[in-house]
Amino acid sequence: MKRIAFLFFTLAHFIAFSSAQTQVSNFIPGVTRQGVNYFLPQTALHITVVAEKTVITPGELNKYAFRFLRMQDVPSEASTTWKIKEITIEPYGVPDSKKAYSILVKNKTVAPLVSLTRSGILLAINTEEAETSLQTPPQSVPAPPILNPKQFLSQEILSAGSSAKMAELCAQEIYDIRESRNALVRGEADNTPKDGMQLKLMLDQLETQTQAIEQLFSGTTQVSTEVFTFDYLPTKETDKEVLFRFSQFTGAVANDDLSGSPIYISVKNTGNLSPRQEQPENNTKKKFSFLPFVKNKVENGIRYNMPAQEKITIFDVNRKYLETTCNMGQFGYTEILSDALFNKKSTIKVHFHQDNGGVKKLEQ
Repeated sequence: MKRIAFLFFTLAHFIAFSSAQTQVSNFIPGVTRQGVNYFLPQTALHITVVAEKTVITPGELNKYAFRFLRMQDVPSEASTTWKIKEITIEPYGVPDSKKAYSILVKNKTVAPLVSLTRSGILLAINTEEAETSLQTPPQSVPAPPILNPKQFLSQEILSAGSSAKMAELCAQEIYDIRESRNALVRGEADNTPKDGMQLKLMLDQLETQTQAIEQLFSGTTQVSTEVFTFDYLPTKETDKEVLFRFSQFTGAVANDDLSGSPIYISVKNTGNLSPRQEQPENNTKKKFSFLPFVKNKVENGIRYNMPAQEKITIFDVNRKYLETTCNMGQFGYTEILSDALFNKKSTIKVHFHQDNGGVKKLEQ
């Protein structure tokens, strides 16, 4: 949601106010008695990690799998493993407390229309600009439910006196179901339906029974997708910084948990931004302000960021998960738009990037 600040200050208003009693109000980015306060942003990264979790559970009759069904390499121990499928980033702006400014309205000028975010980041001058929100991350995908084999077993099987006898009876049941299925497919069964849809339903039911009982021997493998999100604010460029840690047995863990292997991030300047051209100091005497939170008073123009382009790489010792570029406000420098924007004749509209504070568009 955006905050739109309309300033309607004239010389008569200032004269009337100067004779009134002093008023103090809480700080809210937007309109003040002197103008509009705003921040330029630093660029933070919203990081989304999509991981795959695999849970293997051995079957109750796993030791009889080869003897009765000739199944090989069936699991005999339970295990849980994780792996990273994808890592994505989304840049967004956070207010930079070192870059707080005030648009001071001068006498005999037309006050501008200023768009701000809820946190006070400058979005637009002389026009409206909608505040954007972070994208909705992908949803976790749970593992499909597993079948309960005992729902498909006869009383004779369930009452077997030993696991070996139960395994023998279960194997025989699997072979009987397979024969019935083959007979239906060939059209040799006495109760073969003439309706194709009914035949498909019968075949599907037999397949479900087979899979359920076979799980007693082969075990189950459940695969789910989990999503983790967190935020990272780069304060300096780096070749190799631990972003988070990830364990193949427990998934994402804290940075100080050495059970996880480090996942690194690299933030390097691409050299796209030319060095700043230093401007002569403005000796205009600054007005006194009762706003202690405003670091800089801007009377002769609007401050905006010239963001630097950074190459972002996320990797570990075996794999590169992401490599992209991102314009970041904290690694560039600050420039000034002319105060001609506030002349009565000005029709220029300025839009700024919410995530890095750079100029997005100028229009008449």
